[in-house]
Amino acid sequence: MQLDVTLVVLLAAVLHAVWNALVKAVPDQLAAFALLGLTSFAAGALALPFIAAPAPASRGFLALSVALHVAYELFLMSSYRAGDLSQVYPLARGSAPLLVAAAATVVAGERLGPVHLAGVVLTSVGLASLAAGKGRPDRRRRRALLLALATGAVIAAYTVSDGLGARRSGTPLGYVVWLSLGYGPVLAAYAVLARRRRFLAAARAGWRAGVLAGVCSLLAYGLVLWAQTRGALAAVAALRESSVVIAAAIGTLVLHEPFGRLRVVASALVAAGIVALNLPA
Repeated sequence: MQLDVTLVVLLAAVLHAVWNALVKAVPDQLAAFALLGLTSFAAGALALPFIAAPAPASRGFLALSVALHVAYELFLMSSYRAGDLSQVYPLARGSAPLLVAAAATVVAGERLGPVHLAGVVLTSVGLASLAAGKGRPDRRRRRALLLALATGAVIAAYTVSDGLGARRSGTPLGYVVWLSLGYGPVLAAYAVLARRRRFLAAARAGWRAGVLAGVCSLLAYGLVLWAQTRGALAAVAALRESSVVIAAAIGTLVLHEPFGRLRVVASALVAAGIVALNLPA
């Protein structure tokens, strides 16, 4: 992979971990995700007159991705309500490539070589360490684990959909803009209906973090989609998941979450396993 693509993907990984930390730190998770979506929508609306529309061949993938991104935000929001950033984020991001590898083996009959098997082992050990922590998970932690794994399944689905859609779009930037216009307002509309007058108070309290998270989210995803048009999907996806270590470090050093050292080490194992899974056979 070229150096410029590598640097862009690493920047996207940092931005992705940062926006997750921002929404996690906001007391009202629904308000935070609503503001994130509104920021993405506003940025997309401002950019719309200046970008080319995605090619018709990409629009089926675009529609699917809108639905998947809404599901992703709902699962992720629920995960952060139940668990810590340093546990939920690496579990969600790390389980996605593992699920893809399992599906390829079971459904497509693909055989994993030694390097890919090593990746499965490393990722599995890292995820198991994150899940177990120290001692048997209580009811709240079990709920967080299940929600994080569900989030990972949705991530696996939209990663494939967006990668294929962006390649067919002819304009990765246009694809991102249309995607933000599609999914951006959904959680905001839900938040207004669910909270009514309370939403305005919550939005005023957390608007800085929500807006900054929205900017970071849009930049991170746009950079990744650009990279996917320049490099191999598997290589970009693997390098992007270096964000699991960054998020675990933020949870430990900034948010002061428990089991920090263990979770950083487990996240590093997950990241190494993802890289191995995406190496050529």
